[in-house]
Amino acid sequence: MNYYNEIRNEIINNEINRKVKNYSINKSDLNAYYNVGKILSEAGKHYGEGIIKEYSQKLKNELGKNYSVRLLYRILKYYNFIKASKLPTLSAKL
Repeated sequence: MNYYNEIRNEIINNEINRKVKNYSINKSDLNAYYNVGKILSEAGKHYGEGIIKEYSQKLKNELGKNYSVRLLYRILKYYNFIKASKLPTLSAKL
């Protein structure tokens, strides 16, 4: 029995699982940020930019986490960036 290989394999499997888990968490975060940004964009069209401040305060009060105005603006900016990057290229129009 080669103990080193068993230890090495366990460590490698653990690293792989961590990376897959981290990727999954990151993907989930990015999907959530995109969806939140989309909703903020729609809400802003109907209620103005002040709605972000209101939502920030409500989220802080209800969830107890720091959903600052700055964070919500960054999420909105992320959504707008992704949305803009999905525009067709000039070659696709030709």
